Amino acid sequence: MTLIHTEGESNTAQARRDWNARQHHAASAALLQRDADVFLHQSLSSPCVSTIAKAEGIWIEDLAGRRYMDFHGNSVHHVGYGHPRLKEAIRAQMDELPFAPRRFTCEMAVELAETLAELTPGDLGKVLFTTGGSDAIEVALKLARAATGRFKTLSFWDAFHGAGFGASSVGGEATFRSGIAGPLLPGSEHVAPWAPHHCPYGTNSLEESARACASMISYVLAREGDIAAFIAEPMRATPLVPAPGFWKSVREACDRHGTLLIFDEIPTGLGKTGKFFASEHDGVTPDILVLGKSLGGGILPIAAVVARRGLDVAGDYAIGHYTHEKNPVTTRAALTTIAIIREEGLPERARELGDHAMNRMRELMARSPHVGDVRGRGLIFGVELVEDRQGLQPNHALAERVYYRCLENGLSFKISRGNVLTLSPPLTIARADLDRALGIVEEAVLTG
Repeated sequence: MTLIHTEGESNTAQARRDWNARQHHAASAALLQRDADVFLHQSLSSPCVSTIAKAEGIWIEDLAGRRYMDFHGNSVHHVGYGHPRLKEAIRAQMDELPFAPRRFTCEMAVELAETLAELTPGDLGKVLFTTGGSDAIEVALKLARAATGRFKTLSFWDAFHGAGFGASSVGGEATFRSGIAGPLLPGSEHVAPWAPHHCPYGTNSLEESARACASMISYVLAREGDIAAFIAEPMRATPLVPAPGFWKSVREACDRHGTLLIFDEIPTGLGKTGKFFASEHDGVTPDILVLGKSLGGGILPIAAVVARRGLDVAGDYAIGHYTHEKNPVTTRAALTTIAIIREEGLPERARELGDHAMNRMRELMARSPHVGDVRGRGLIFGVELVEDRQGLQPNHALAERVYYRCLENGLSFKISRGNVLTLSPPLTIARADLDRALGIVEEAVLTG
């Protein structure tokens, strides 16, 4: 079976082998071989594409001294790598209080929970912390079961919500849920997502696709009658932006059928889309909001579940119970990251620079018949490469060639869905650096 990897470029394609053959740095080759010898191999991450020796600001640097603007960063680097204020806060916290055992609390953990309760919309205000987004999704699923007395979920095919068994079950990408992954959680129902073209519902526009998708979600919720939660990204990180009114229709359907709405903002929250939370664009408040990745500032791993206060119903059970649940160092990192994002006006900056970048990529679309779509919000945007704009058939080979040509010219990003150049720079990027990166993309696409 041929897998299309929604979450990144394949690490076994011919383009990767060609890239490897062009690398001639002995120390890098030696470290890459040591890595391949000692780590379990898995799709999308190993064998590795290169080494890394330094990460600072928007840049990563390999052992050979080659520097790359990082427009991927696993979505952790909203404030850039190694923000001086963040590093100083972490150092200070390690001196003051390096750890808090479970069943004890500390000032930093409580303050972070209070801050998230203040920032999130509506009645969201009850919090649990985990060390990663996959675990946070698991907590959200357990909480939905406890609150509704149901066990089924509904989510999108092709979605990614993490790599654990529960997260893979509600995810919809074969890389994480097929073959060796099964059997998965029972009751994990899926529907096809909306799409601006090649719509699985047979429509011809984003708006029509969204209406058909919302109708299908409503139909399934009614038909099953006992679905605990619908879980989705408010803006899909591939990236795909919903049509206006879509999430309001889904919110209403969930309310009609007693189903909780869980928004996964792990890659898109904390200012990336031009608003502090991606769901703010659509004016819809979920019952449970999940954050992660950038919450630790690109240094430490921490994720959060923020739920409606009325969902605090699982006190007799352990739904998280993680060793680092109230770690003072990771929570201090998260508090400082949030402060940097707010005080430096990074959501507004993401909106301004994102508009500029999208306009420039749309100019590229006018110049190249192989750019089928440009879409996104803020500083997460995608350039879809196609055979031609008439059929809009994905051009996977061109996407791989463009990716490695950009790497050679100092720009790193990821490919989504096999043919979408997904560009997600730090929110701190200078406009001149953004323009330089966009120029690299333009040249790579135009030269094919």
